[in-house]
Amino acid sequence: MSVLFSQSVVIVRAPFLVDRYGNETSERDWSRAVRRTVRGLSVQPDSSTEADGDRPSVITGWRVTTRRGTDLDLVPGDHVEYDGRLLETDGLVSRWTVRGWLHHAEARLVEVIG
Repeated sequence: MSVLFSQSVVIVRAPFLVDRYGNETSERDWSRAVRRTVRGLSVQPDSSTEADGDRPSVITGWRVTTRRGTDLDLVPGDHVEYDGRLLETDGLVSRWTVRGWLHHAEARLVEVIG
């Protein structure tokens, strides 16, 4: 195994809440979340910004890359646990293809502190 793809994350996916009429809402029920460990990834810092003012914050971006031929089951709204951090998905998973075949997948994650 390559050292580059030796990291693991835990994907935390919560079902959507249902309103009193039985309709699915856009809010997640984190009390019923399912946790799944994914191994063989490369997780690297991507960017970082700071904001001052009434509510100082630090926003750090992370990039998750799969090894060749491996997809990543991650959707907007999922949370990701990595290295003691709780990260959120930032957009859709990018799937890179070569001649119609999946080469690898990449996802952006973000951690907001403050």
